[in-house]
Parts: sequence; structure tokens; C-alpha cells
Amino acid sequence: MKKLAVMLLFVMFTMSIAGCAKSETTSNDDGKSNDEVKVEVNDTQTSEEVEAMEEVELTLGSWRADDVEQMNNLLAEYKKVAPNVTITFQPTNPADYNATLRLQLDSGTGPDLMYARSYATGQELFTTGYFADVSDVVDLKANFSAANLAPWTAETGEVFAVPFAAVSHAVYYNKTIFADNGVEVPNTWEEFIAVSETLKSNGVTPLANGVADEWDILETFFLGMLPNYVGGSSERVKYETGEKKLNDDAFVNALTDIGKVTDYLPDGYEAVTYNDSQIMFNTQSAAMFIDGSWTLSVYDDVDFEWGVFAIPAAEGNDTAICFHPDMAITMNQASAYPEEAKAFLDWIASIDGAIIASQQLPTGFFPMISVPIPLDNAQANEFLALNVGKETDARFVWPAMMDMYSPFNQAVIAVIKGDKQPQEAADELAAMLP
Repeated sequence: MKKLAVMLLFVMFTMSIAGCAKSETTSNDDGKSNDEVKVEVNDTQTSEEVEAMEEVELTLGSWRADDVEQMNNLLAEYKKVAPNVTITFQPTNPADYNATLRLQLDSGTGPDLMYARSYATGQELFTTGYFADVSDVVDLKANFSAANLAPWTAETGEVFAVPFAAVSHAVYYNKTIFADNGVEVPNTWEEFIAVSETLKSNGVTPLANGVADEWDILETFFLGMLPNYVGGSSERVKYETGEKKLNDDAFVNALTDIGKVTDYLPDGYEAVTYNDSQIMFNTQSAAMFIDGSWTLSVYDDVDFEWGVFAIPAAEGNDTAICFHPDMAITMNQASAYPEEAKAFLDWIASIDGAIIASQQLPTGFFPMISVPIPLDNAQANEFLALNVGKETDARFVWPAMMDMYSPFNQAVIAVIKGDKQPQEAADELAAMLP
């Protein structure tokens, strides 16, 4: 009986195998066996997988030549998300970026991804057809406020770049020098001038700023203090539309006050470059330096205590902050890999991507995403905290007056040097606009 049972089980098992084999080789409607069809399907799937994992190389253009290490770290993090995509960071000297990028785009050799200037400069490249419309980036409008998208929004409503980082302007000060000279952080412009006078009378150079490089005395100093006089964005727009004039009392007062700092700049300030100014503050040769938040990491290893305070408004006015939307990332309309470029922008616009980006951004560049992101650097948090409870605005000329950049620059320098009176300089600026 046992032998018979074993034999029956063996026969049943053999028939089952034969049945399975027969099922797999049964002909399909088109005359092909199921086995042949199965092989074709596997071949198709394998081909799709291979295509999906094809190595793609993208380039990312930027004017931040100092950020190679940080950006390479960020792009390495993205490669964990998209293993088949390699993005190479290709920065250009900041002063040459606009011209170099335009030449590349005109010649069809532009990067796949690139930093986009805010407002008119970026919009012109979008209008020309070089920057892509990125309005459909995932969660872009959910994760960024309308105010933070505005610098990269075209007049026709399209968003042409994903906001990446903003910078702020303030006064760096040497706490040790302040304490040794019995002065405290000023709360008004009048107190600021008084502190500078005390320091100078004690043989200390109050301010490290010079005018040799020109751009920094305008961007970091004058445009940093200007919101204290003209107000925030709602008032700035009135100058842009002509409702207010560049020679009104507010503007003349701003030029008058920056003219008062001449006596507190370094000896030979006319020849002092931006780099010289950094060195002067770093070596304690000057007590203060009005500059942007992007300089924070320059002083990581100094052997003295320092901090930052807002450029104070004149007595009776509220102190405001220049918080400038500095960097966004866009994609080239002509990129050979639009899907992969778009996927990177989706990631940068996501909360996870923004958190990782904030960890790799240079110190002093602040994420613009609406979700609060804690910063590791205590002094970066101190700098950012200056914004709390204060009105903020972009650099005055960026949104709609970039054609006035050079005239503004020369006007400020002329006033500081005493070559022109504030009213005269303001009248000349006003005459350049309709």
C-alpha cells in the first residue's frame, strides 16, 4: 500500500509539472507562445530600466565662485536622490557673470541650470527666451510666499526661477573695542555718529569701508541704510512710478547722512578696496564695517568677540532692514535634459531639499522657503534676528531702476568725497528719470 501511495503521488506531481509547462507554451492569439510573449515583455522592461538609469550630466552656472565646496556638497546630496544625474557646478567671477552668461546663452552653450538674478536682470533673460517658465515646479507656490516669488516673477505672471537665498545688510562691530572705549550699540543714526566720533577721538578708526571698488559703498552701505529714509517696498514703488522724486526730502536726507561718515572712514579711504575693508575689520584696525551677511564666515577664526546691529534710523524714524532676495535657480529653456533639470528644481523647492540646501549654503545666505529652518551658526541667527519686527525691502534700485545703478553709485561717492552737495546729487538723479 505504501508503495502504491508513493507511486500515485509521483504520477500526480509529474502531471502537475506537465500541465504548467503546457500552460506556459500555449499559443497566444497572434500565434506566438506565451513563453515567447513573456520573453518580449521582460526585454521591454529591461530596456525601460536601462533608459531610466541612463547617466545624465548637467551643469549649474553661478556667480558665487567662493561657494565651490558648499555647492559640491549640496549636489552630492542630490545625487543620493537621483543617482544617475551628475550636476557640475561651474561658477564665474561675480563681476563677469551677467556678460558671460549672456554670451553662453546667445551662443547655445549656456548651462542646463543657472543662478538667476532677481527682478529686471533676470526677467530680461526670461523675456528673451533663455530662462524657462518654472511655474509648475512642484510645491513652488505652496512653499514660497508671493513676496519671495515676486523678484523672479515676470510681468505676465510666470515664475522664472526657484528662490534660493537672501542676504541682509548690517553693521559688524568689534565688541572688545566698543567695551574698551566705553561705547554701546547705537539705537539711532545720531548715536551712531556720536559713537564714531568717540572712537575717532580715542585713536580708533571707526569704519573700515572704502570706495575704491565702488559697488560696496553703494550696495552694502547706502542701499543698506536707504529703507530707513524712504520706507519699504510700498514706498519704493512710488519712486519707481514717479509719484515720488529722487530729490525729495527723504532722499536728500539719506545722501546728507552718508556724507557725514567721511570723517570716520579709514585714512586714504579713496584707495581702500572691499578686500582691504574685510582685512581691516579682521585685524581690528577698524571698529565697525557696514557689510552684507555673506561676509559672516570671513570672521569665523578671529580672536576677538564681534556682533552685528542694524544700521540705525535717524531719531524719530523706525529702523528698517535691507533684506535682499539675492539668488534663485532656474533652468535653460534649451537644455538637452529638461526633465532632469526640472526634477532638480522640484527638489530645491521642496521642504526636504530646502533643509539640505540650508545646511550647505554659505553662512549668511538665508533660505527663502516659508517653512522656518533653524540655522547652525549662532551669528547667522543673530544677523537674521535683526529682521524681526522691522520692515524689510530689497536693494532700492534692483526691482525697477537697474539703469540707475551707476548714477547712484557715482552720486554716493561724490557726496562722500565732497565733490557734490547732497541736494545737487539728488537733483541730478531725479533729472534722469521721467
